Amino acid sequence: MAHSTAQPASLPALLKVAGDILAGIWDALTRIGEATAKVRRINAYSAMSDTELAARGFQREDIIRLVMADAI
Repeated sequence: MAHSTAQPASLPALLKVAGDILAGIWDALTRIGEATAKVRRINAYSAMSDTELAARGFQREDIIRLVMADAI
């Protein structure tokens, strides 16, 4: 019969796991914030008239490409 003993996890290993979890949470919150800002920009541009958009140098069909340019 095989016997096994539980080894207590080392403090540095536990701190690394906790740090990884916190980094993941921070990354998720950052992504949510960035997405929210992009949605606000899309809504702001969508609320503009075609004349206002043209004054900024783009057309209505350019809005998504303009706002999401860093993600494409």
